[in-house]
Amino acid sequence: MAQLPLGKGSNKQQPVKPGKHPDRSGRNGLVRFVKQLDIQLMVLPAMLLILVFSYIPMYGLIMGFQDYNIFLGGFRGFFESPWVGLKHFEMFFDSPEFVRVMRNTIVISLLKLFIGFPAPILLALMLNEVRNMVFKRFVQTISYLPHFLSWVIVAGFVMSMLSTDNGSVNIMIQKLNLIEEPINFLSIPEYFWGILVTTGVWKEIGFGSIVYLAAIANIDPHLYEAASMDGASKFKQMFLITLPSIMPVVIIFMILAIGNLLSAGFEDILLLGVNPVLRDVSDVIDTYVYRVGIQNSRYSYATAVGLFKAVISVGLLTMANYIARRSGNSLW
Repeated sequence: MAQLPLGKGSNKQQPVKPGKHPDRSGRNGLVRFVKQLDIQLMVLPAMLLILVFSYIPMYGLIMGFQDYNIFLGGFRGFFESPWVGLKHFEMFFDSPEFVRVMRNTIVISLLKLFIGFPAPILLALMLNEVRNMVFKRFVQTISYLPHFLSWVIVAGFVMSMLSTDNGSVNIMIQKLNLIEEPINFLSIPEYFWGILVTTGVWKEIGFGSIVYLAAIANIDPHLYEAASMDGASKFKQMFLITLPSIMPVVIIFMILAIGNLLSAGFEDILLLGVNPVLRDVSDVIDTYVYRVGIQNSRYSYATAVGLFKAVISVGLLTMANYIARRSGNSLW
């Protein structure tokens, strides 16, 4: 049908010719940015924080390829220290501690991933089924509180509970006639991984469930009503409606957890594994870098180890994101 010409003064919009589209990314984007300037400025402090503490210090990575001389001071040390290439990386790979450190890092990280990652999801699923709001809020409050305690306080609390001198755990198992003499749990390597992972789950399970509870709250309640009318039990509704609905959130957090797989922990391991007897099972990359780099002043070597960990972490994050992208949920 032929297009009728529009008269003068008509307020009707002219049709867009085929192949031409209005500019949506150039000037319009700038106008939108200016209109939202007050909101955009709210992001500025976070961007400055990341820039100052994450990007600017990256120039220090060249220490890993030098025999850095701290006594030269400041930028002079970076420009005048001798260049050694991959020397420190080779030293780390050839060191007798490499296998032990990598084993502890991977095992502790996997334990935290397989035990600590699903724990907040399970707690969120269980709290979602609680109908007594007073009891639900009480459980939420109790489970959230440990997150706001520093690891110094938590480690002191755990040491007190596991102490051989009036420790509550030893008193309880002695009352049950399971042992005759108190056990020094924090000096037995076989118990350390279990204590570390259990303490970490107890500290973070409540706070980690907040995101999943928020995701569950956005699920359409009509889905549960329809499933209930079809005879689905609460257990089936949980697995057929709740879990699939929050799966995009679970996948995103799984990607981030895999990216941090070599970050087995620092504060918790440093405080709970302070006993030198536990070093064979408690020494991970982060504590190894701290001990070698800060305590022994081997800054170039520690930088090389830290850079190795960062490169592997980026690779794991990219791989996890690529796999998750097939399911339609990814970070980029």
